[in-house]
Amino acid sequence: MDFAKRLYQRFSALVHELTKFGTIGAIAFVVDTAMYNVFLLAVHMGPLTSKVLATVISATVAYLGNRFWTFRHREQSGLGREYFLFFLLNGIALLFGLLVIGFTKYTLHLHDGLSLNIANIVGVGLGTLFRYWSYKKWVFLEATEPIPAELPESGIKQDR
Repeated sequence: MDFAKRLYQRFSALVHELTKFGTIGAIAFVVDTAMYNVFLLAVHMGPLTSKVLATVISATVAYLGNRFWTFRHREQSGLGREYFLFFLLNGIALLFGLLVIGFTKYTLHLHDGLSLNIANIVGVGLGTLFRYWSYKKWVFLEATEPIPAELPESGIKQDR
């Protein structure tokens, strides 16, 4: 039991950060999927254009959520710098989605909404792996001050 407690204490900050990142990601995913379908099926734009527009909207939602909730404890290196890097990295992650959607439509010749939505979900999943790693590395930097002994939002007291 003591081992489990020590293990939890060691990884609790990461677990909380991943939970917050996942929550923001889920909200951004809903926004992305909804907007993708609006542009694709209601406005009748092409699948790649629909994906780009949906990503711009969902990335803005994700940036605000991640900056002011998930990674708020991390150092702020300037909103302009963070915003630029965030969207640059989202642009790279967008390529995963565009490649999967493009492959589905233009190589597999699957043009129906279900196939394109499955392709969108696969692309979002691949892009999410890249985004989590890149946000931590380049956008939301590690705090230079030590983490406080108590994390009031979680009610956890950390041993140092």
